[in-house]
Amino acid sequence: MLNLTAKPLTAEAFAPFGDVIDARTSASFPINAGRTQRHHDLAKVETLGDNARTLINIFVSQPVTLPLNLTFLERHPQGSQAFMPLHQERFIVVVAPPGDTIAPNEVQAFVTDGRQGVNYRAGTWHAIQSVLEREGEFLVVDRGGDGNNCEEYPLDVTVTLAE
Repeated sequence: MLNLTAKPLTAEAFAPFGDVIDARTSASFPINAGRTQRHHDLAKVETLGDNARTLINIFVSQPVTLPLNLTFLERHPQGSQAFMPLHQERFIVVVAPPGDTIAPNEVQAFVTDGRQGVNYRAGTWHAIQSVLEREGEFLVVDRGGDGNNCEEYPLDVTVTLAE
């Protein structure tokens, strides 16, 4: 059993796995006659393989209880997958680097502050959606198209939050 303590999510710590999506720390510029501030190109969307296309979805997730017990991680080898909370929902992020197996010492856990989203790079192992406190709605951008784009790897992980 792997025991992890989720630490606060930062762009630097998460960089090996993908992008942190956070308008508070991004460059921006005005559009629409100055009435809108555009936070541009916040994550690299990857759609690989035959007949690939970008999907925009809304996921509604039920809250988890802590400690969070996971029995597997999943990955999407043919595309990135971005999650952006719509109502400042905090969620737990568990990740491991791409590869055919998962080394337990490379698994990391983070907790968002409710205004951050994540974009998992293609092939990055990650936990299923794990929203805290209340039901959560997320804008999700990922890949559609031919081929199997979801693989699971069995792994027993328990996650708690840092104090």
